[in-house]
Amino acid sequence: MMASMAGRYAVALFELARDRRQLDQVERDLATLARMLEESADLRRLVLSPVITADDQAKGLGALLAKAGIAGLAGNFVNLIVRNRRLFALADMIKAFRALLARERGEVNADVTSAHPLTPAQMQALSDTLRTTIGKNVRINTRVDPNLLGGLIVKVGSRMIDSSLRTKLNNLKVVMRGIG
Repeated sequence: MMASMAGRYAVALFELARDRRQLDQVERDLATLARMLEESADLRRLVLSPVITADDQAKGLGALLAKAGIAGLAGNFVNLIVRNRRLFALADMIKAFRALLARERGEVNADVTSAHPLTPAQMQALSDTLRTTIGKNVRINTRVDPNLLGGLIVKVGSRMIDSSLRTKLNNLKVVMRGIG
């Protein structure tokens, strides 16, 4: 992963943030930016479109970063990747940065997709279960997908546990076809 272009940018940001003792601040800023990307189709279009000029991307992102309070190292990083026309890889860079940070802290990342937002009690129970199962502290990244209907999809490294209602119904449909 670190041999990729996004990985190299993430390593550079990580090492700079570590040297300046700003890992926590950069992590918060990147989490805010990732949330904004996930929630806004217009922002994703701005970031991913090759036809939008770097100047227009810089203006749009500059306003968004200022409004979100993202400045310093993370803000400069975003401005750099805009100038270098690498903004399309921002989500991958954030993911690679998070992986580096987790490794530094001895944590494992778990991507959890649920049909509805998880309550703090559910998050704690899931975190405790994963910590017991894996044997390491687990950082949970959540995403909501109403199409699941219910249940969870948990991805930790190369392992995936799909207990979503959608998958169970699809499996039942396959079994029922075989009966008739």
